[in-house]
Amino acid sequence: MGSGRHRQGAKGTTKDYRTLDVRLLQRKGALAPGTTSTLRWSINGNTLEFIQIRAEDDRVILSQDRRREIGEGPGVEYSVFLDWSVCHLGGQRAWFRCPAKGCGRRVALLYSGTIYACRHCYKLAYASQREKGYVRALGKVERLRDKLGWGPGIVNIDHRKPKGMHRRTYARLAAEHNGLVRKYVIGMSQRFEAMERFME
Repeated sequence: MGSGRHRQGAKGTTKDYRTLDVRLLQRKGALAPGTTSTLRWSINGNTLEFIQIRAEDDRVILSQDRRREIGEGPGVEYSVFLDWSVCHLGGQRAWFRCPAKGCGRRVALLYSGTIYACRHCYKLAYASQREKGYVRALGKVERLRDKLGWGPGIVNIDHRKPKGMHRRTYARLAAEHNGLVRKYVIGMSQRFEAMERFME
């Protein structure tokens, strides 16, 4: 269905695809009925794609022109229905209904392909899902350190309890932090061992 560029047998990742973000369109007023706007993607001054967006009461009409990309064929035009949810502090938030046949999921982002569709239809993984477990652990460690008010870096041994934090909360976060540090260190050790065996 799509035109993703990824390894055969592996899922593409969301960062490999151009996106339409309904939140951005709403902020820019591009969803107001009767509005017409254009999005353009370029690399080094060469236009890869442009999309004209015409807003109606319950949908946007996408006129998608990809003829500048090799092998993409002529442009297409299709509807993407909109859905709305009420925000807690007032106002409404817009959502796309995925236009792929048989889908209709309510999503904020659509990804490029033959048509713009949700990541489930294109079987896309988030980039973080491709990372090794120990690499993800390091990212979690840094977020925990920030929450605890500790300096960045696992070698920084400033492990004081933040002022005003309950002891039970501190103990839970510190234990989670230390477990993730162990996971990262073990993962890196195994990686270095594998590299040494490869280089022997």
